[in-house]
Amino acid sequence: MERKNSGVGVLDKAVRILATLESGPHSLSELVAATGIARPTAHRLAVALEFHRMVSRDFAGRFVLGARSGELASAAGEDRLLAIANPALAALRDATGESAQLYRRQGDQRICVATAERMSGLRDSVPVGTVLTMQAGSAAQILLAWEDPEKLHRGLNSAKFTAATLSAVRRRGWAQSVGEREVGVASVSAPVRGPNNKVIAAVSISGPMERLGRQPGRIHAAALVATAARLSDHVNKGK
Repeated sequence: MERKNSGVGVLDKAVRILATLESGPHSLSELVAATGIARPTAHRLAVALEFHRMVSRDFAGRFVLGARSGELASAAGEDRLLAIANPALAALRDATGESAQLYRRQGDQRICVATAERMSGLRDSVPVGTVLTMQAGSAAQILLAWEDPEKLHRGLNSAKFTAATLSAVRRRGWAQSVGEREVGVASVSAPVRGPNNKVIAAVSISGPMERLGRQPGRIHAAALVATAARLSDHVNKGK
């Protein structure tokens, strides 16, 4: 028989509140009715969860799931992402003939968290752990394009791409750059999405312009989008 309680009463009640808020905003009275928790206890726990950002309030003062809940869900998704990243990037490299990378944003920078290098010939080598700018390159475009308006506007302040560029990225679902981050280097990127459809990473290929040309997306966008979709599906399994 499945246990419904862990034996730690206060934790069980807190989880009951969070589970109730999954269905949407609740006033304190609605929380009490839905959970069966005494009003003073429900209020105390909801406020404590609010302190830890697991719970927040909407404009009407009702309790809703907080930002921390989404952050934890994203972190779990990103762990699943790294577990499959290397074989996915290797397949992308083999399909396109170009070096493949996976980037995640960290503040005002982006970090290469996985890579599959081209075996021979001219290549654009980006080792794991490399920190690059958010102001240039197709991966930076992807990681910024779906941000909220305030972050997007701030990110464009010193970027080499424009708001119109990002609008086109959102419309077609992929980005390209030619000589934007580094002279002679071109790249194509697509978004990897985690819980709540949030962009959590950018999958990319990069190489010399003499091989990729001035419109690399025309040749390789489909492969990038397909790889990003497979990564997103894996991340969101069982969410």
